[in-house]
This record gives sequence, C-alpha cells and structure tokens, in this order.
Amino acid sequence: MVYKLIFLLVLIHSSFNTPINNIFRKRSVQTKDKFCLITIHDSNSSYDKNFIDAFNEIGTELGVDVEIKSNIPEGEECYNAAKEFAESGCKGIFADSFGHEEYILKAAKEYPKIQFAHATGTLAHTEKLDNFHNVFAKIYEARYVTGIAAGMKLNEMIKNNEIKESEAKIGYVGAFPYAEVISGFTAFYLGAKSVCNSTTMKVRYTGSWYDEKLEKEAAEKLIDDDKCKIISQHADSQGAPNACESKGVPNVYYNGENTQLTKSYLISQKINYKPFFKIFVENTQKGTKMNYDYTGSLNDDSVIVYKASSIAASGTQTAVDKAIEDLKSNKTKVFDTSKFTVGGQKLTSYKADVDTDENFETDTEAISDGYFHESEYRSAPYFDIIIDGIDSIIEEEEEEEEEEEEEEEEGGKNNNGTNNFYRKEKNKLSTGVILAILIPCAVVLIAAAIVGVILSRRASAPVSAPSESTIQAMKI
Repeated sequence: MVYKLIFLLVLIHSSFNTPINNIFRKRSVQTKDKFCLITIHDSNSSYDKNFIDAFNEIGTELGVDVEIKSNIPEGEECYNAAKEFAESGCKGIFADSFGHEEYILKAAKEYPKIQFAHATGTLAHTEKLDNFHNVFAKIYEARYVTGIAAGMKLNEMIKNNEIKESEAKIGYVGAFPYAEVISGFTAFYLGAKSVCNSTTMKVRYTGSWYDEKLEKEAAEKLIDDDKCKIISQHADSQGAPNACESKGVPNVYYNGENTQLTKSYLISQKINYKPFFKIFVENTQKGTKMNYDYTGSLNDDSVIVYKASSIAASGTQTAVDKAIEDLKSNKTKVFDTSKFTVGGQKLTSYKADVDTDENFETDTEAISDGYFHESEYRSAPYFDIIIDGIDSIIEEEEEEEEEEEEEEEEGGKNNNGTNNFYRKEKNKLSTGVILAILIPCAVVLIAAAIVGVILSRRASAPVSAPSESTIQAMKI
C-alpha cells in the first residue's frame, strides 16, 4: 500500500513536467497585452503617419500587440471604434484627433478599467478621470527654432540682393484659426524675427487638417499673390511642400523630413509621441496612476528638430543647436512678452481659456514673469493672440477684408493681425444678427403655409347631405 502511494506521488509530480504542460505554461507567458490606436486619416497624412509609426515602434520595443483603426471620423464612429477595441480586450486606447475627444471620453466613462488617452484634447484636467488622459507637446519650441533657420535664409537672400529687407515675408499655410495653429505660427514668426528684424508673415487657412489641393493652392497664393519668400505649414499633406518645390521656394516642413524635395526643403520638426506611448503602455501594465495631462518638450525628446538641409544659410545648424540648448535650459522663453506687441502695445496680462467650457470663457492668467506660459496649465495650446507683424486671412473673408483695408488706411490704422481678429468677431456678430432675423421669419412663413394648406383642404372637402335624424334634430 505504501509503495502504491509513493508511486502515485511520483507519477503526479512527473506529470507537471510533461511537454503538454510546458506548452500550456509557455502559452500563458507568451500572451501579449493589446494596445489600440484610432486615427482620423491614414498614413497618407503626415500627421497620422507620425502616430502610426510611433505606435508600431513602441509595440515592437515593448513586446505588446497593437491594433489600429484608420480613417475614423470625428463623430459617433469614433465611439463605436473605441467600444469595439474595448470589447476585444484592449488594455489601452488612444485617439489622435481633436474632434475625437468627446467620443473617447464617453467610452472611458463606460469602460473604467481600460485606459484611454487623446492627443490635443482639453478636458482631462477638468474631468479628472483616472482612466482618461490628454497629451500634447511644446511643438512651439521647435517652431521657434525652425523659424530661426527661416530668418537666416531671409538674411542670406537680402545679403545676396535677391530681395530687399522690406520683402522679407514668410508665408504660412494653416488648417484652422485655432490656438494650436496660432501658437505654432506665432512661435515660428518670433524665431525668424529674432534674427531678421524686418520679417513679416502672411497666414492663409484652408479650413481642413488634410486637403492636398487646398494646401497647394494656399501655398501658391502666398508665393504668387502675397510675394512670400519662404513657406511653412500646419497642415498634413504634401500640398504646400510640392508647391514650393515646383516654384523653387524654401519650405519648412512639419511631421517628418522631406529631404526628397531637394530644391525646397530647408528644415523640419515634429512631435515624437514615443515617450508618451512608452509611459502609457508601461503604466497601464503596472496599474500605475498617470497624470491627467502629459506635456512633452525638447527635454524629453517629445519635440524633434531635424538637421538643416544643404540649401540652408551658412551657420544655420550651429544657430539651431544653440537655440535648442537655450530653450532646454530656460534661457530663452518663446513667448517673451518683450519681444512682441499687440495693437502696438506690450502685453502685461492675458486671460486664457484653459478650463474649457461651453461658453469658452477665459479663466486663467497666462502671463507672468515676463512671458506667456503656453502649455504649462494644460497640454493643449491656448495661445490664441494675433500679434503685430502677422496678417492672417480666412479665404471667404478676403474680398471683404480688401474693402475694409481701405477704410483702415483712411483711419490711420495698421492692418495687422489684431485688426483681423476684431474683423472676425464683427463678422460673427453680423452673422448672428442675420440669423436672429431670418429664423423667426422662416418659422412664421412655414406656419402660415401649413395653416393655408389646412384651410384649403377643408374648403375643397365634399359636403355630404345631412341625414334624416340630423334634419329632425334641427327641427326640434
């Protein structure tokens, strides 16, 4: 009996070392966590390609599975995509476009055990959910640095008698007149002006983050109509760079390098999302609580400035390297208020809309210690000031602006970005007044039409003869 018991124990012990058991153990160890990405476009968009590449690289480096859904609109489709990912076992879900935020937030509330993150959003620091985060980077640092490269190129043109000082104009193709775009082109302009004081800038908006045709047309107008000598962009296609290449105009690119455009590529910058993705994956796996907002910078390699090309002015790379070090050490502040004016005046105070609400009310003092504290109170930009020296144009308003420019000249006003800002506000007000008049009128007309139809039908309806009982009742 004792021998049988010993034999049984040996048999049980040996069974744990059988090949089949080892296979099951190995499979358990090899099971990978899955992380998922939602993008508004696909890899044809330089913006989305930047996210897709970084996400795939982190998946490989950290040994996790990644799944990507591209071309997801900023609507309920985003929520549906997030829900499908959540139900499929994703540990963390990331979306890359501003308009995705409300739908990602909705999913985060529905799936509290899954981590969600969103680029360029504004709500995480006020929603305060442990599983919902916003991420962006101080790309304005890189814009400032590449602006220096642009300014040095203008100086070279002036020195070579290719242009006059008064012709040192930069063109900028922007998607929308949002703070994210305004912050970027203002930093670019300030960088250029720091080395070429006569620099001015013209901005044309396309009304789209990704439209190659519109971006190309905007760049061509900046070159041909506005006589801009260098073009940069905050838009996601090759439209503007290709226009520059065909016309031999230097271009400062965004979201990667463009070295294949040998006649025009000057320098570029991008946001590197790998540092955040690494934190997102590792903290999610460990169950470590993350900040509501993550703001990357030059200091953590979340902001990248590429090497200047061969068409850059002599000494550009040395100047670029020094500017980067000065920003990293806080020696330089991009939005130093002593370096720009608004309406001819220095700014000493500015209330920014940091805690986003439905009415977009300003709530946070953004200027102190002599500079505007961009992306320090939340990750997404909130610098939305049009400073002197920058003229921004919304295409549909251009004809009206030309008429108003004549009025401004008569009144002795300087046609700068500040006046454009007030003009936009006036246009909004005019639109509101027109709608306030038209909508009630339309309601009255529709109601009158409905009543007319009802009366018409009643008048045309056949009248039946009264019944015998009805006649008798009438007699009584």
